[in-house]
Amino acid sequence: MGAAGIFRLRGVLVGTVAFQTYAGYLGVRLPGASLQTGDADFAQHYSVSSTVEDSLPPVIDILKSVDATFRAVPHRSDPHRITQFENAARYRVEFLTPNRGPDEYADHASPMPAFGGASAQPLRFLNFLIHEPVRTVMLHRSGVPVIVPSPERYAVHKLIVASRRQSDVNGTAKREKDLYQASLLIEALEATRRQEELAEVFAEAWGRGQSWRAAIQKGLSLLPEKRRAAAELSLGDALSSIGAELEGFTDAAVK
Repeated sequence: MGAAGIFRLRGVLVGTVAFQTYAGYLGVRLPGASLQTGDADFAQHYSVSSTVEDSLPPVIDILKSVDATFRAVPHRSDPHRITQFENAARYRVEFLTPNRGPDEYADHASPMPAFGGASAQPLRFLNFLIHEPVRTVMLHRSGVPVIVPSPERYAVHKLIVASRRQSDVNGTAKREKDLYQASLLIEALEATRRQEELAEVFAEAWGRGQSWRAAIQKGLSLLPEKRRAAAELSLGDALSSIGAELEGFTDAAVK
């Protein structure tokens, strides 16, 4: 996908495959259990896709050049649009875009002119995640250049989306993974003295309104007790580093 131009067209690799790059980017070790995934997700703003005046080759052709068993998966609400592709081993490639409109658009695929015939699934909070992404390298063979969310945005975003997962088996498993990755990154950012970057992003998310604050607080409350205390302490240290006081945040996290 990189060779085909996804990053040149300002696409961003998100999800656990992006998380896999943070060990090298931050210079830390991350537990193997946090790196496992069965899909690769790419995101792009619709405004970029509609104005860039360029496009990937047909996505199905790109994927079939890697694995001939890849096939298009019709969208559940818009069967004439494709946001996912799957191979025989059930590995999926999915395309996403921020949903900044009414909730009624959440179940419909968005056309993406730059995505080589693929559409994208609109998601809440994705605009926050892919704002100001970073360049790094995936540690495979001689290295694969990629663009991913900044680790501090990824950490805060995972706290938010964890709070919105459904309570079925699949949703619970994803929630646990979200929380695990968020806590690992918060700890890694503190260990690498990146508290200021974390504080700025956390303050931005907190300042976006009550629904964002509620999601962050719920995400923190879902962490196991020891990890919650460590995350709140790290966030408190981060906020102190820029002199921020956020009304309503836990006493343990604000100095």
